[in-house]
Amino acid sequence: MLGRLNFDSVAAIVFAGILIAVGGTGNAAGPWIADVVLINGKIFTSSDAHPYVEALAIRGERIIAIGTSAEIKALSGPHTKIYDLQGRTAIPGINDSHYHLYIDPAGDLDLKSGDPTLEEMSKAIIAKAGTEATGSTIFGYAGPTAYLNPEFNRNYLDKLVSDRPVAIFTVSGHAVILSSAALEEFGIRDGDKDPVGGRYERNPDGRLNGVLREYAALNVERKLADMTSETDAIQQLRTTLADFARFGVTSVQDMSAAIAPERCMILLEKVPSPIRVRIVRMPGSTAQGRDSDEGVPALGRKSGLVTISGSKWLLDGTALEGTFAARDTQAALFVDIRQAQKSDSVSTGLDQFLATQGLIFSSEQMSAMLNESLRANTQLIVHVNGYPAAIVMLDAMQKSGGVKTWASRRIRFEHGEGLTPDVLPRLVAMGVIVVENPTHLAHHLKLARSQLLKSILDAGVPVALGSDSGGSVNPYRDIMLASTHPDRPDEAITREQAVIAYTLTSAYAEFAEHDKGSLVPGKLADIAVLSQDIFTVPNDDLPKTVAVLTMVGGKVIHDGRPITNNDRK
Repeated sequence: MLGRLNFDSVAAIVFAGILIAVGGTGNAAGPWIADVVLINGKIFTSSDAHPYVEALAIRGERIIAIGTSAEIKALSGPHTKIYDLQGRTAIPGINDSHYHLYIDPAGDLDLKSGDPTLEEMSKAIIAKAGTEATGSTIFGYAGPTAYLNPEFNRNYLDKLVSDRPVAIFTVSGHAVILSSAALEEFGIRDGDKDPVGGRYERNPDGRLNGVLREYAALNVERKLADMTSETDAIQQLRTTLADFARFGVTSVQDMSAAIAPERCMILLEKVPSPIRVRIVRMPGSTAQGRDSDEGVPALGRKSGLVTISGSKWLLDGTALEGTFAARDTQAALFVDIRQAQKSDSVSTGLDQFLATQGLIFSSEQMSAMLNESLRANTQLIVHVNGYPAAIVMLDAMQKSGGVKTWASRRIRFEHGEGLTPDVLPRLVAMGVIVVENPTHLAHHLKLARSQLLKSILDAGVPVALGSDSGGSVNPYRDIMLASTHPDRPDEAITREQAVIAYTLTSAYAEFAEHDKGSLVPGKLADIAVLSQDIFTVPNDDLPKTVAVLTMVGGKVIHDGRPITNNDRK
């Protein structure tokens, strides 16, 4: 089997039932003459039964047949649109199973590096202050070099810019550093209690030092998005969604940290979204507790191509912030990481960190999350970066019903970088899906234990892929990383497996595998025709891939024009 999931026999049976119900025969003599056909292609279906076909036929939103070009062309009529792919590769539309739709009130800092020094950050902040309107919020993103510098705090920002709010998030979004004006703008005072699952760091005298962690930072992220005007938000979302279409991404699962689910749906209605968007509620917290009621009334809501379903909570943080670890502790870890990079040696520091990473919530809180998901009848999605979070959540699942309760609920572990072989049988038994982010594999270390990929898939755990991005995406760079795994080549998967993870298993991860994720009769015609053959081009060329034609439900939403008019009828 190319992948670990096979739902296409079910889809075929359902589709056969539809044909029988309407009296169709599936050939050109019946009512199933195609609206659109794609012929003369190398079409990867993400299906084990027929991995590659030459052609497919579409009627309405769905695929009605796959096969040879001659077989499919026979289903065309005088009004059928024919696309001659001339040997081009086509795949099911990419389904980014872990994305963050962001909006902001103004552009962020102009930084040349993804990991700027504190000096570079300072220059960019001062420059931004000179161009923005007085009083407007300045925000940007800091990598480990700046963030882990203990000088970088509220006082430092106040000395740079005193007349307007400054908010500098970490690149992973699990911490933010605020100036005094920003603390005031976001309604945070020195005497405030920490939100549950978050932390306000303080000086010895009790005064806030401006560093906010985890749910304290998430709350600020949401408030920043709320400051964005509807006009700006719609334009930003329109640009983001067009970028998705350009890369052949036809579905996105939005972990809604920044935009509240109801507002996100309203904005996407006004764009309107050309691709399928699943909004996953990702509530914040207060000093009184998790805001577990946020967005619950909106669960199950659907508008056009947009739906709201699922609930996500953070169980731990990332290696950059170390959940609630002191910054000097994390700085030592990054010294170890950088030394390993320079010497091309095994990095024991990151392995050790992932094996011991601290938790955001207690086991009792995790049990509460599980019970809430049952009451709301919604999928539970949890951020699991380190080993402890995985174990404590699995123990909570065992105590609250075990396999009988959870095996069919498809709980998702997002990231899963600290998973080790001993955990895998428990994941299989509990029906857990692991959503991996290949972009996290790009730090070029030789890890001894962490960041499994092939082992997780081989164990029988469903593996979906997501970009974990809040900006521009490139799924073909992710496919390159997953199929090479620079840190642990022995944990690489094949390109075909990576595409399946990014299509069929990503659909499974949102209970949509019977409608999309593979190109077989009965499923939605979400298709990406690509600029090059991603299964044969050299590794370094994979990120150069774009879609020359993207379809959602049989409708063209992106046309790159390399398929000339002569290729169409």
